[in-house]
Amino acid sequence: MELFQSFTRAQEPNELIPADYFAELPLADHFPNDGPLEVDLGCGDGSFLLAMAEQYPERNFLGVERLLGRVRKVCRKGDRMGLKNLRVLRLESLYTLQWLLPPESVSRLHLLCPDPWPKAKHHRRRLFQKPFLESLVRVLEPGGEFLFKTDHDEYFEWSQEQLDDFPALKQLEWPEDAFFYPKTDFQLQWEGQGKTLDGLRSQKPA
Repeated sequence: MELFQSFTRAQEPNELIPADYFAELPLADHFPNDGPLEVDLGCGDGSFLLAMAEQYPERNFLGVERLLGRVRKVCRKGDRMGLKNLRVLRLESLYTLQWLLPPESVSRLHLLCPDPWPKAKHHRRRLFQKPFLESLVRVLEPGGEFLFKTDHDEYFEWSQEQLDDFPALKQLEWPEDAFFYPKTDFQLQWEGQGKTLDGLRSQKPA
Protein backbone atom coordinates (compact mmCIF):
# COMPACT_ATOMS: atom_id res chain seq x y z
CA MET A 1 0.00 0.00 0.00
CA GLU A 2 1.39 3.39 -0.92
CA LEU A 3 1.86 5.95 1.83
CA PHE A 4 1.65 8.89 -0.50
CA GLN A 5 -0.52 9.78 -3.46
CA SER A 6 -0.40 11.95 -6.53
CA PHE A 7 -1.99 15.38 -6.17
CA THR A 8 -3.01 16.02 -9.75
CA ARG A 9 -6.55 16.35 -8.38
CA ALA A 10 -7.80 19.61 -6.92
CA GLN A 11 -7.13 20.16 -3.25
CA GLU A 12 -10.24 20.04 -1.07
CA PRO A 13 -11.16 22.93 1.24
CA ASN A 14 -9.63 22.27 4.67
CA GLU A 15 -7.40 19.52 3.24
CA LEU A 16 -3.84 19.53 4.55
CA ILE A 17 -1.33 18.47 1.90
CA PRO A 18 2.25 18.55 3.20
CA ALA A 19 4.86 20.25 1.07
CA ASP A 20 7.31 17.57 2.22
CA TYR A 21 6.25 14.13 3.42
CA PHE A 22 9.69 13.53 4.93
CA ALA A 23 9.75 16.56 7.23
CA GLU A 24 7.79 17.64 10.31
CA LEU A 25 4.62 19.56 9.57
CA PRO A 26 4.85 23.31 10.25
CA LEU A 27 1.50 23.32 12.01
CA ALA A 28 1.39 27.10 12.37
CA ASP A 29 1.25 27.35 8.58
CA HIS A 30 -1.92 25.28 8.38
CA PHE A 31 -4.11 26.58 11.21
CA PRO A 32 -5.39 30.15 11.70
CA ASN A 33 -4.67 30.21 15.44
CA ASP A 34 -2.15 28.73 17.88
CA GLY A 35 -4.72 26.88 19.98
CA PRO A 36 -4.15 23.34 21.30
CA LEU A 37 -4.16 20.61 18.66
CA GLU A 38 -6.40 17.53 18.81
CA VAL A 39 -5.89 14.65 16.37
CA ASP A 40 -8.51 12.13 15.27
CA LEU A 41 -6.76 9.09 13.77
CA GLY A 42 -8.85 7.29 11.18
CA CYS A 43 -11.54 9.95 11.28
CA GLY A 44 -13.89 7.99 8.99
CA ASP A 45 -17.06 9.88 8.10
CA GLY A 46 -15.91 12.79 10.28
CA SER A 47 -18.98 12.95 12.51
CA PHE A 48 -16.90 13.01 15.71
CA LEU A 49 -14.24 15.34 14.30
CA LEU A 50 -16.72 17.86 12.92
CA ALA A 51 -18.72 17.96 16.15
CA MET A 52 -15.58 18.53 18.19
CA ALA A 53 -14.32 21.30 15.89
CA GLU A 54 -17.70 23.02 16.10
CA GLN A 55 -17.87 22.71 19.88
CA TYR A 56 -14.34 24.01 20.48
CA PRO A 57 -13.57 26.82 17.98
CA GLU A 58 -10.58 27.92 20.08
CA ARG A 59 -8.88 24.54 19.52
CA ASN A 60 -7.43 23.08 16.31
CA PHE A 61 -8.46 19.69 14.94
CA LEU A 62 -6.62 17.42 12.53
CA GLY A 63 -8.33 14.37 11.05
CA VAL A 64 -6.13 11.64 9.58
CA GLU A 65 -7.74 9.30 7.06
CA ARG A 66 -6.25 7.28 4.21
CA LEU A 67 -9.41 6.82 2.10
CA LEU A 68 -9.89 9.62 -0.43
CA GLY A 69 -13.68 9.45 -0.51
CA ARG A 70 -13.87 9.97 3.23
CA VAL A 71 -11.34 12.80 3.13
CA ARG A 72 -13.40 14.60 0.50
CA LYS A 73 -16.62 14.14 2.44
CA VAL A 74 -15.20 15.48 5.71
CA CYS A 75 -13.45 18.42 4.03
CA ARG A 76 -16.54 19.52 2.14
CA LYS A 77 -18.84 19.20 5.12
CA GLY A 78 -16.40 21.14 7.29
CA ASP A 79 -16.31 23.87 4.64
CA ARG A 80 -20.12 24.06 4.54
CA MET A 81 -20.13 24.35 8.35
CA GLY A 82 -17.64 27.21 8.17
CA LEU A 83 -15.08 25.45 10.37
CA LYS A 84 -11.78 27.34 10.22
CA ASN A 85 -10.07 25.19 12.87
CA LEU A 86 -10.33 21.91 10.94
CA ARG A 87 -7.84 20.20 8.65
CA VAL A 88 -7.87 16.70 7.14
CA LEU A 89 -4.74 14.80 6.13
CA ARG A 90 -4.86 11.83 3.77
CA LEU A 91 -2.19 9.51 5.13
CA GLU A 92 -1.52 6.40 7.21
CA SER A 93 -1.95 6.93 10.94
CA LEU A 94 1.30 5.46 12.21
CA TYR A 95 3.43 7.27 9.63
CA THR A 96 1.78 10.54 10.63
CA LEU A 97 2.74 10.00 14.27
CA GLN A 98 6.25 8.74 13.56
CA TRP A 99 7.36 11.32 11.01
CA LEU A 100 5.03 14.26 10.37
CA LEU A 101 3.72 15.55 13.68
CA PRO A 102 6.30 17.56 15.67
CA PRO A 103 7.29 16.35 19.14
CA GLU A 104 4.98 17.44 21.95
CA SER A 105 2.56 19.13 19.55
CA VAL A 106 -0.70 17.29 20.38
CA SER A 107 -2.90 18.00 23.39
CA ARG A 108 -5.34 15.13 22.82
CA LEU A 109 -5.30 12.22 20.40
CA HIS A 110 -8.41 10.18 19.64
CA LEU A 111 -8.52 6.65 18.23
CA LEU A 112 -12.11 5.49 17.78
CA CYS A 113 -13.04 2.01 16.58
CA PRO A 114 -9.91 1.13 14.60
CA ASP A 115 -9.84 -2.07 12.58
CA PRO A 116 -9.58 -4.86 15.21
CA TRP A 117 -8.04 -7.39 12.80
CA PRO A 118 -9.85 -10.17 14.70
CA LYS A 119 -8.02 -13.20 13.27
CA ALA A 120 -4.97 -14.21 15.31
CA LYS A 121 -2.76 -14.35 12.23
CA HIS A 122 -3.59 -10.67 11.58
CA HIS A 123 -2.94 -9.33 15.09
CA ARG A 124 0.46 -8.00 13.97
CA ARG A 125 -1.45 -5.50 11.80
CA ARG A 126 -3.22 -3.94 14.76
CA LEU A 127 -2.35 -0.31 15.34
CA PHE A 128 -2.55 -0.44 19.12
CA GLN A 129 0.81 -1.89 20.11
CA LYS A 130 4.26 -0.73 21.22
CA PRO A 131 5.43 1.20 18.09
CA PHE A 132 2.16 3.14 18.11
CA LEU A 133 2.38 3.91 21.83
CA GLU A 134 6.00 5.04 21.52
CA SER A 135 5.06 7.38 18.67
CA LEU A 136 2.06 8.59 20.63
CA VAL A 137 4.22 9.60 23.59
CA ARG A 138 6.56 11.42 21.21
CA VAL A 139 3.82 13.69 19.84
CA LEU A 140 1.81 14.27 23.03
CA GLU A 141 2.63 17.38 24.99
CA PRO A 142 3.29 16.94 28.73
CA GLY A 143 -0.10 16.38 30.31
CA GLY A 144 -1.59 15.45 26.92
CA GLU A 145 -4.20 12.71 26.71
CA PHE A 146 -4.90 9.66 24.58
CA LEU A 147 -8.53 8.52 24.25
CA PHE A 148 -9.46 5.17 22.72
CA LYS A 149 -12.76 3.38 22.07
CA THR A 150 -13.58 0.07 20.44
CA ASP A 151 -16.65 -2.08 19.84
CA HIS A 152 -14.55 -5.27 19.80
CA ASP A 153 -14.23 -6.95 23.22
CA GLU A 154 -11.09 -8.95 22.47
CA TYR A 155 -9.36 -5.93 20.95
CA PHE A 156 -10.20 -3.92 24.05
CA GLU A 157 -8.59 -6.58 26.24
CA TRP A 158 -5.55 -6.64 23.95
CA SER A 159 -5.27 -2.84 24.13
CA GLN A 160 -5.60 -2.83 27.90
CA GLU A 161 -2.73 -5.32 28.13
CA GLN A 162 -0.58 -3.20 25.81
CA LEU A 163 -1.23 -0.14 27.93
CA ASP A 164 -0.58 -2.00 31.20
CA ASP A 165 2.89 -2.88 29.89
CA PHE A 166 3.65 0.70 28.85
CA PRO A 167 4.52 2.84 31.89
CA ALA A 168 5.08 6.05 29.89
CA LEU A 169 1.30 6.58 29.90
CA LYS A 170 -0.76 6.85 33.06
CA GLN A 171 -4.29 5.46 32.87
CA LEU A 172 -7.13 7.75 33.95
CA GLU A 173 -10.75 7.29 34.89
CA TRP A 174 -13.19 8.19 32.13
CA PRO A 175 -16.71 8.76 33.48
CA GLU A 176 -19.31 9.29 30.78
CA ASP A 177 -19.95 12.90 31.83
CA ALA A 178 -16.27 13.88 32.15
CA PHE A 179 -16.43 16.27 29.16
CA PHE A 180 -18.16 16.80 25.83
CA TYR A 181 -17.49 13.73 23.69
CA PRO A 182 -19.84 13.27 20.74
CA LYS A 183 -20.86 9.83 19.58
CA THR A 184 -20.05 8.72 16.06
CA ASP A 185 -22.81 7.50 13.75
CA PHE A 186 -21.33 4.02 14.10
CA GLN A 187 -21.50 4.20 17.90
CA LEU A 188 -25.14 5.31 17.79
CA GLN A 189 -25.98 2.37 15.51
CA TRP A 190 -24.13 -0.01 17.81
CA GLU A 191 -25.89 1.29 20.93
CA GLY A 192 -29.21 1.08 19.10
CA GLN A 193 -28.63 -2.67 19.06
CA GLY A 194 -28.19 -2.67 22.84
CA LYS A 195 -24.39 -2.92 22.69
CA THR A 196 -21.75 -0.68 24.19
CA LEU A 197 -18.25 0.55 23.40
CA ASP A 198 -15.33 0.13 25.76
CA GLY A 199 -12.95 3.03 26.30
CA LEU A 200 -9.49 3.77 27.65
CA ARG A 201 -8.16 7.16 28.69
CA SER A 202 -4.51 7.79 29.49
CA GLN A 203 -2.16 10.71 29.98
CA LYS A 204 1.47 11.55 29.38
CA PRO A 205 2.81 12.82 32.73
CA ALA A 206 3.41 16.57 32.88
